[in-house]
Amino acid sequence: MPAAPSAAGQDRLESCQRQARPSRFPAPRPHRRARRTPPRCPPHARTARPAPAPPGPPAPVVKPEPKPEAKPAAKPAPKPEPRNVELKIELQGIPFNKTEMTADNRKELDAFLDKEVKPLTTVGAVIITGHTDRIGSEKYNKKLSEKRALGVKDYVVSKGIDQKLIFWEGKGPKPPIPVTKFCDNKMKRKQLIECLAPHRRVTVEVVGTIMPPAKPEAKPEAKPEAKPEAKPKT
Repeated sequence: MPAAPSAAGQDRLESCQRQARPSRFPAPRPHRRARRTPPRCPPHARTARPAPAPPGPPAPVVKPEPKPEAKPAAKPAPKPEPRNVELKIELQGIPFNKTEMTADNRKELDAFLDKEVKPLTTVGAVIITGHTDRIGSEKYNKKLSEKRALGVKDYVVSKGIDQKLIFWEGKGPKPPIPVTKFCDNKMKRKQLIECLAPHRRVTVEVVGTIMPPAKPEAKPEAKPEAKPEAKPKT
């Protein structure tokens, strides 16, 4: 059973019933148009707000691109170092019982100095050794070999070699050089002297350093030239 309305509710209900009854007199027109207030809707009739959309998938994490590794700087090519060299020449066939070189000996020595000794970076020492054949006394041949060494030493100095770098000595008939021709003492003197000519010699040895030749730079490959296109025959 519904509860009885209160006094205030009863008055409001009677007022609404009187307004609903038709009146014999028209209602006066208001001077101002009253604002219409929108009816209040019951709570259950109000438009419900849409539910928020569910969150989307998380945005993919963009990894930063790895920085290219810096290439190590190219190491400079090592500087070439000089290498040690030992040069040697034997000036054979010096005239019997003489100290002077022959014309052929001087040509050989000039070529040796120009082509082999001159290109050296440094000259450390020059060793000049005089020799004789076995004919004659050992004492005489010793002095003769020293004079031959001194003659070559003076010639080398005249070609620009520092005499402080030169060491010279005479060894007489020792050591003999190995030869294919056998020289017998029973041979006639003239034949024996001619046979022993290679033993009458002066040896020149040079010790120094030289720079190795520089390696040539690699040239880029040449691109083949493009052939002109053939013109169509008209």
